[in-house]
Amino acid sequence: MARAQAQGSSSTWRNWSGLEVARNLRTATPTGVDDVVAEVRRAAERGETVKMAGTGHSFTAIARPEHTLLQPGGLTGITDVDRDAMTVTARSGTQLKVLNAELERLGLSLHNMGDIAEQTLAGAISTGTHGTGGRAAGLAAQVVGLELVTGTGELLRLTGADDPDLLDLARVGLGALGILVSITFAVEELFLLHAEERPLSWDEGLATFDEVTATHDHVDMYWFPHTDRLLSKRNTRCGTDLSQAEPLPRWRHAIDDQFLSNTVFGLQTAALNRAPRAIPAANRFASRLLGARTYTDVAHRVFTAERRVVFREMEYAVPRTAGLDALREARRMLEASGLTVSFPVEVRVAPADDVALSTAAGRDSLYLAFHVHHATDHGRYFALMEAVMRDHDGRPHWGKLHTRDAADLAELYPRFEDFLALRDRLDPGRVLTNGYLRQVLGS
Repeated sequence: MARAQAQGSSSTWRNWSGLEVARNLRTATPTGVDDVVAEVRRAAERGETVKMAGTGHSFTAIARPEHTLLQPGGLTGITDVDRDAMTVTARSGTQLKVLNAELERLGLSLHNMGDIAEQTLAGAISTGTHGTGGRAAGLAAQVVGLELVTGTGELLRLTGADDPDLLDLARVGLGALGILVSITFAVEELFLLHAEERPLSWDEGLATFDEVTATHDHVDMYWFPHTDRLLSKRNTRCGTDLSQAEPLPRWRHAIDDQFLSNTVFGLQTAALNRAPRAIPAANRFASRLLGARTYTDVAHRVFTAERRVVFREMEYAVPRTAGLDALREARRMLEASGLTVSFPVEVRVAPADDVALSTAAGRDSLYLAFHVHHATDHGRYFALMEAVMRDHDGRPHWGKLHTRDAADLAELYPRFEDFLALRDRLDPGRVLTNGYLRQVLGS
């Protein structure tokens, strides 16, 4: 049996944004299923809780440990490749960027993903991480099998073939049903994406949005507050002939994505914290600097981007039919508030899926994401935007800041009670809980 490496009870955990901190933790690094089972049973015997946290990229306290912290570094790597079924199984602590690189080496790819590749696979699917467009926007919608250790210490294997209903409930599990140890994804042949990025006016962007999302596979749009300017990103699948790739030149990537989007943007937003009156002019200037560019590369290099500027984020999924109205109302409310915001508002879309606690469960969705610099007080801005999102039947991203509770959320998810019943079955003693789960799921 593999042995978990355990330390004393003085370890400190904090998430990437620095908003959540936990101290005086017992820590362990499991290297196999037996280790995870032992840690869960130990916590249950002591009336304590245990959490396995990933890289901390959730802004909420969803991964915040209270007693024992399991570190994911001993559960990494691909364990199975089935080319007939076109599935790949990987251990839960594997970072998405590592999986992407290994899949590329195998000539394979996920269908879709978000733009942060530092997350562990367990953290990404448990919080409902998603991309934009495609047949399946969310990572969890690409999951066809899970292996987890329940709150009673039982090893549970879920597949779509054996119990699709149970898998649909567990794919976005919030860490409340079990500690994930392996995940099986549906994959496809490695493919290219053709990326087109260009600035637009507000009016043009909104007037053409439905047409653009209908004629391109994956679409992002960014509105710069206090301006009439948008940045549009349109990605179109263009086959599997890798010789047709035309990636960004290294110098262009270094200037645009490393220097301007990270170094300069980080310095600018930090400086604007001390001079908020300059934000509208700075946003207008920055939006006018945006230029068009196109390139073609393997999918994961187009989907993902490096994010070195630390921020805070709230994101809501609203029904697709209400999405642009929600964006317009968000702009009206922001402009009437007197607040100044230096980060763009991100707009994405997702097809409906059948994952019970996915923010796109049962409905085509439009996502609106609101950001501030990590040193900025986000309270008034996020509260203002959250009120607009609530008015449009918005569902909050599980890993991003919000104030909703179990009573609110039960009205938004048709299978919420089914999920709670499964939680009662798999973790009756609440060994896997924490403050955030008590908020969003109840006791």
